[in-house]
Amino acid sequence: MDTDTALHLDFDAAYARLKDVVKRTPLEYNQRLSEKYECNIYLKREDMQIVRSYKLRGAYNMISQLSADELSSGVVCASAGNHAQGVAYSCKKMGVKGVIFMPEITPKQKVNQTEMFGNGNVELVLTGDTFDDCLREALAYTAEHGMTFIPPFDDYRTIEGQGTVGVEILQDLPNPEVAIMPIGGGGLAAGMGTYLKQTIPGIKLIGVEPEGAPSMLTSMQNGENTTLGDIDRFVDGAAVKRVGEKTFNICREILDDMLTVPEGKVCTTILRLYNEDAIVVEPAGALSVTALDAVKDQIRGKNVVCIISGGNNDIDRMAEIKEKSLLYEGLKHYFIVRFPQRPGALKLFVTEVLGPGDDITRFEFIKKTSKENGPALVGIELKNAGDYPALLQRMQENRFEVIEINKDATLFEYLV
Repeated sequence: MDTDTALHLDFDAAYARLKDVVKRTPLEYNQRLSEKYECNIYLKREDMQIVRSYKLRGAYNMISQLSADELSSGVVCASAGNHAQGVAYSCKKMGVKGVIFMPEITPKQKVNQTEMFGNGNVELVLTGDTFDDCLREALAYTAEHGMTFIPPFDDYRTIEGQGTVGVEILQDLPNPEVAIMPIGGGGLAAGMGTYLKQTIPGIKLIGVEPEGAPSMLTSMQNGENTTLGDIDRFVDGAAVKRVGEKTFNICREILDDMLTVPEGKVCTTILRLYNEDAIVVEPAGALSVTALDAVKDQIRGKNVVCIISGGNNDIDRMAEIKEKSLLYEGLKHYFIVRFPQRPGALKLFVTEVLGPGDDITRFEFIKKTSKENGPALVGIELKNAGDYPALLQRMQENRFEVIEINKDATLFEYLV
């Protein structure tokens, strides 16, 4: 850690500011994961934070250090979710006026939560189709009205606040050997990682990003902070095109490894945490646990901490999450099927092509003529992924012409 950065970060002071404001979240030993990976897995449950994510820590730590003049002028932030709620709660707690910019497409649930936590102290402005759009509007508004902008990750005061997650971890578990942290803009990894590395120099720090938005990994590979083009926004709490300048400079010094995990695998983790551990996580909150398969040989026999960074998961997303999981696990497949123009073809498909554990989950004719049906879009869910080759073979043996849509991204996006 360079001297200039270290001078900006006082985690003990941040902890003192926050201890009566944030909830001290539990560090829970998870028996299921520990047995599976032959080590001691502890989950830091920031999904149980007051605003259901760690973001309150950085937001309050920064706002509480503003001058009296800055506080009287009010604060502004841009966010599609967790940061907005952290800022809103901080504004209510401190009696500060806040203006929060959110994209127009922000789910109503997140808008309502932000309004609830602000409870009269914040004004919400819904603008633009993307986070980048609303960020531009927020920065312009901040300058025009002489207010203070509260960045989601790229400020030392924010980084310092997120670092208090690490302070709590070491109070509960003095000897962690590996810490796995989700990375979006890098504030949590920079703050928590710095504190852990300063206190336990030998600890291994692993950052995890979604495969569709590898901004930190790409920047590290390029040796400079790099802006990505198109990204997959599914893991919304960690899908950023560019990490922070300060967070990048810190993370490239302290992280021992950077990993990416597929979005579909993240969905499988979300479902397993819910079904097997009764833990509700958002996609970003599942990143650290999702990465365990990739590091299983490195963590065997060690004390491992995984950060569950947030639990703001809209129930309306669960159908999409299940679908992505099934597709990733090879349990759901879509086809364009051209049925032979002979009597009983559909019945033959059901009785002879489908296996005993297979189920049709979607069936619709793509087009019809006045005389005959056209090809059909068919979705099939398998009981076991290994049954897929046999399914294809039975289709061929019974003379059904099929196109495997899962293997054609353009066709999949258009039809499914």
